[in-house]
Amino acid sequence: MIFDNASIQTMIMLFRKDFQKDNYSFDYRFLKSGNYVNDIFEKKENPSCLYLEPQISRGVLQNHLLTFSKNDNLLNKIAKNKIYLQELEATNGIHSHYDFVDKKMNQLHPDLPINSGIFGLSNEEKTILSLTDEELSLIKPYYNSEQIHRYYTSSENKLWLIYTDSSFKNEHSMDKYPHLKKHLDKVREVITSDNKPYGLHRARQEHFFQKEKIIALRKCSGRPLFSYSDFDCYVSATYYIIQTNRWNMIFLTGLFNSKLIAFWLKNKGKMQGNNYQVDKEPLLNIPLPQINIQEQQPMIDLVNQIISLKQNDINADTSQLEIKIDKLVYQLYGLTDDEIKIIEESLKN
Repeated sequence: MIFDNASIQTMIMLFRKDFQKDNYSFDYRFLKSGNYVNDIFEKKENPSCLYLEPQISRGVLQNHLLTFSKNDNLLNKIAKNKIYLQELEATNGIHSHYDFVDKKMNQLHPDLPINSGIFGLSNEEKTILSLTDEELSLIKPYYNSEQIHRYYTSSENKLWLIYTDSSFKNEHSMDKYPHLKKHLDKVREVITSDNKPYGLHRARQEHFFQKEKIIALRKCSGRPLFSYSDFDCYVSATYYIIQTNRWNMIFLTGLFNSKLIAFWLKNKGKMQGNNYQVDKEPLLNIPLPQINIQEQQPMIDLVNQIISLKQNDINADTSQLEIKIDKLVYQLYGLTDDEIKIIEESLKN
């Protein structure tokens, strides 16, 4: 936060090219708050300034995020003897190009009202189109932040998505869907998809949007957001989707929403200032315990209670249940009281 009139965080990194792989010390200085530029340059003691000298080993860090923390010993303990999600167990949501008309499009095409549908449809637009059964097979329930919350996703969607893949790149691919063709032809000029005129830019593998899954919000303030869904739930690239059979998905929902994982992502994930950016690489690098279903059950029971409460009232107070989940997670990772205190204090800042 170096500039008085700019809220963006600024980073300067200095590199020197050589071919040594031995560990070397890196001079890291971070201004947490306030305008203390001179203190940073002169390396003066200041609670708003963090100074570290991490050891860098290119052989170990190659193709990994560079992260710097004063809690490396604790982070190494959390990661010890753990396993990880695999590449095929997580994907970004759908890139539509575009789902709804935005202000910029409206300025260029005044005949297209802001928020009117392109690949996305409101309930009203879906009804007006008078779609045939065959056309309805391409219409999928579309979800956003109104339905997707920490732990719980409501099944009551208000939006729909015309779900077409790269096979709809052909000019005549929509001929047997006349009402959808007419709709998309009206907005053809604003579709920028690689698969235009009728295909989504990136449809992703459809199984990720079906059955059990965990939906992770890519950019989060305060705490990461992971939401459980066990129904067809199509989401945009604002989210990542996790689907695995190596753990119970409800167990993973509790684990991912815990303070320990928030601490891990804050220190070893990708941050934009004080906001979490939960992209694929941070997801795949979260260390996960390899435990049997009996050991997962206590967490599953607690998460099920939270989901049940949220179903009845999305604003229900589940803090006590979440505290119990945090305690279970600390036990799974074998943390001491002092180590737990480090995590709890770190997340307050």
